[in-house]
Amino acid sequence: MNRIKIELPDQFHFSTEIKIRITDLNYGGHVGNDVFLALIHEARQQFLMKHGYGELSFAGVGLIMADVALEYKKELNHGDLIRISVCAADFDKLGFDLFYKLEVLQSDGPVLAGKAKTGMICYDYTAKKKTAVPEDAIQKLLSH
Repeated sequence: MNRIKIELPDQFHFSTEIKIRITDLNYGGHVGNDVFLALIHEARQQFLMKHGYGELSFAGVGLIMADVALEYKKELNHGDLIRISVCAADFDKLGFDLFYKLEVLQSDGPVLAGKAKTGMICYDYTAKKKTAVPEDAIQKLLSH
């Protein structure tokens, strides 16, 4: 069976740290796929806010997540401190990709826990249609 393989960019210029709560665990005693997705959603929002944006206020347009790929590498457990690094890449006329690297921060160094990619499409919620990526947003997201 073929597995999803996400090729991460070499450099990330944004990261945030999140501690796994007891309420983040599923019946298996670890973080499930729904919470994994919620964690990258939180990291995405923080990444956008760092650049002065939000998902509904992205340089005059909104954003819609068109697709997502998740690649799990290590269980996340209660009390784990994770670092989620985010970067934007692969811009085209209507959207771009966001890449995420999730690492458990341990005393002997970070351990890769997962990789993710979301395809983001620019959307005009008033006109109910896709729209072009604002040029100033591209420049901000690619800046270090």
